[in-house]
Amino acid sequence: MPKHILIVDDSKTVRNLVAFIMKKEGFKVTTAEDGLDGLEKLYAAEQVDLIVSDVNMPRMDGFTFIKNVREQEAYRDIPIIVLSTEGQDKDIETGLTLGANLYMVKPAQPEKMVRNVKMLLG
Repeated sequence: MPKHILIVDDSKTVRNLVAFIMKKEGFKVTTAEDGLDGLEKLYAAEQVDLIVSDVNMPRMDGFTFIKNVREQEAYRDIPIIVLSTEGQDKDIETGLTLGANLYMVKPAQPEKMVRNVKMLLG
């Protein structure tokens, strides 16, 4: 059974691009347009093996989304990659402190993204 990746980003272009890259690598993909949508999709999914999340999104931003995921026992160990245009040290530190496993700044190279996903999925 392929590993399931949840992609949370308010940019349809980014969602589609990351989904395309991950599907090409054989992963099952679900997309969400913001943190609230991401939580709904996470709760509805049978299993999510990894999350890729943006930071700046309407309704619920990525940091709040990560905090919500990490506060729940059932989802505490899911690897999370932040993929954001916000590349300042304070943003990276906030993301990692809240529980992201990795912080990547857009635009991320597809090869590097795939390598990081595979590394986190072990």
